[in-house]
Amino acid sequence: MDVTWLRKRKVKIWMEIGLAMVLAVSLGILGAKISVREEVQQEKAEELRGAEQENKSAAGILDKKAQTDKAKKEDTETDKGETEEVIADGQYPIMGKSSVTVEDMANYFKSAGVDYPAEVLSRGGADSIEAFCQIYYEEAEAEGVRPEVAFVQTMKETGWLQYGGDASIEQFNFAGLGTTGGGVPGNSYPDVRIGVRAQIQHLKAYATTNALEQECVDDRYEYVIKGSAPYVEWLGKNENPKGQGWATAENYGLSIVEMIRKMKD
Repeated sequence: MDVTWLRKRKVKIWMEIGLAMVLAVSLGILGAKISVREEVQQEKAEELRGAEQENKSAAGILDKKAQTDKAKKEDTETDKGETEEVIADGQYPIMGKSSVTVEDMANYFKSAGVDYPAEVLSRGGADSIEAFCQIYYEEAEAEGVRPEVAFVQTMKETGWLQYGGDASIEQFNFAGLGTTGGGVPGNSYPDVRIGVRAQIQHLKAYATTNALEQECVDDRYEYVIKGSAPYVEWLGKNENPKGQGWATAENYGLSIVEMIRKMKD
């Protein structure tokens, strides 16, 4: 037997085995790298899908918000449009929503060029015209009455809070409730808010058959024929088709509507 040939054969076999092992290891490493690469690619794909989903959700939220804002704007514009349309038709409802603000009412008072009686009304809880108007706004809103109706009626009844008739400012009676003429002073109330509330409840009694939302402080509420004057124009008995109303003066309600128009202008 050729020993040299045998040795060479063994060496060749071992070399082939070594190459096979190196190849196997290389393939294993390569496979691991490919596997890792696939996992990374899969993670990136999942992240991309998640980002797309978040973008869609955010877009949906923004779209929904935009639709809500648009609806609110349209509702506001509708409310204002309805208010102006009512005036144009010659029937100004006492009840309903209003575009008039506290600032509008305060500015209207200031346009009269008279002093606000802060010394007396501050003792009743309204130390400024702004505070006074805020009370009117809150009390009217609580009963569903348009605040400008009650406020302008007060300006008419009290001569821009200067009084001079049978009632006095100390009574916190802002619409002549209970004054029947001949020196009868009418009702008195403990503070500005209760006086305003009584006036607004009396207006509501004329305007609708709906019940009051707050406890009744108007002791003349029961004497009103409910719903007999749903429009400001009808507050004057002479202009009311049912012969009812707040006052007997000619064009009483019409004059209030005209004052409201001037306040809005």
